Amino acid sequence: MATLTTTQTSPSLLGGVVIIGGTIIGAGMFSLPVVMSGAWFFWSMAALIFTWFCMLHSGLMILEANLNYRIGSSFDTITKDLLGKGWNVVNGISIAFVLYILTYAYISASGSILHHTFSEMSLNVPARAAGLGFALLVAFVVWLSTKAVSRMTAIVLGAKVITFFLTFGSLLGHVQPATLFNVAQSNASYTPYLLMTLPFCLASFGYHGNVPSLMKYYGKDPKTIVKCLVYGTLLALVLYTVWLLGTMGNIPRPEFIGIAQQGGNIDVLVQALSGVLNSHSLDLLLVVFSNFAVASSFLGVTLGLFDYLADLFGFDDSAVGRFKTALLTFVPPIIGGLLWPNGFLYAIGYAGLAATIWAAIVPALLARKSRERFGSPKFRVWGGKPMIALILVFGIGNAVIHILSSVDLLPVYQ
Repeated sequence: MATLTTTQTSPSLLGGVVIIGGTIIGAGMFSLPVVMSGAWFFWSMAALIFTWFCMLHSGLMILEANLNYRIGSSFDTITKDLLGKGWNVVNGISIAFVLYILTYAYISASGSILHHTFSEMSLNVPARAAGLGFALLVAFVVWLSTKAVSRMTAIVLGAKVITFFLTFGSLLGHVQPATLFNVAQSNASYTPYLLMTLPFCLASFGYHGNVPSLMKYYGKDPKTIVKCLVYGTLLALVLYTVWLLGTMGNIPRPEFIGIAQQGGNIDVLVQALSGVLNSHSLDLLLVVFSNFAVASSFLGVTLGLFDYLADLFGFDDSAVGRFKTALLTFVPPIIGGLLWPNGFLYAIGYAGLAATIWAAIVPALLARKSRERFGSPKFRVWGGKPMIALILVFGIGNAVIHILSSVDLLPVYQ
């Protein structure tokens, strides 16, 4: 069993919390009010809290297994050693699928929100053209260097945080209790629409690839890393709660049917909020925040996919090697964005389906196998075998729910 040691000068806790929270919180949050409109606020909060609990513990299970390996060991290395090549291939395919589908989702989202932004300036730029232009700009930044992405992300993330607090502070001030409690629909039914929200909740708490990175950052210091995971995921949960309050407290439940029918993309949701708030300054803040949210998510996801493909195909870090990787990274999702410009909601749902493998099922299997091989390490996720079983059921259940929803076997709020 590996000895657990702590680095001499451990970095601040805040850095790790920001890494986890920043990874989780992105443009995917715009899908939540639309897909949760059937279950509405209180049942949606129950789904979010349950998902937060399961996704936190699946991340802790990755940490438990990771602590038995040298610092720098990747998710890929641990999976291959503990579960074998078969599971490693399945895990790798699911990671690549999630990154590709999210890249497509953010091309779709960027096209829609840029189209809306240009419309506000009386410019008619088609969503397809806007999405293509933005994707090519991001591709250029990613091709330049990881350092260029890091600098751009830092700028965008800072702007996103500022506009987030300005926007949501204003949104909460406009919340109507009658709208939030859906007083107008006294006999409304909510629970039939609860299950279909779970895959979207799962996709909204993805951070698991960062757990090995935190061990490189802090050393084998499980107490600090656990705090990073708890506080980072809690930060996301709080912000999602504020977002649901701000949207469901301002847009009446029936109006979400029309938003979903128009594809549920970001521009449609922003237009709906603008229509009920009747505030030019808040409308401007929403548009600015939406642009920064999409940009930060787009940069983070595409850099992850770029690095994954470069490692997979063995492309070097030269200009030619990075160009080859950039082509593989951006061409398939750009084609998808041109053919299906309004697939944001569907893409987030499919990301949730694939993420069940590497964010729930594989972590539970890693924890079980790690305990069998290494005995009792100094850190072990509480709950024993029942907790592992819960995470497995959560992952498999989410996959089944998404498949049932895809073939129209679950009720849809319409």
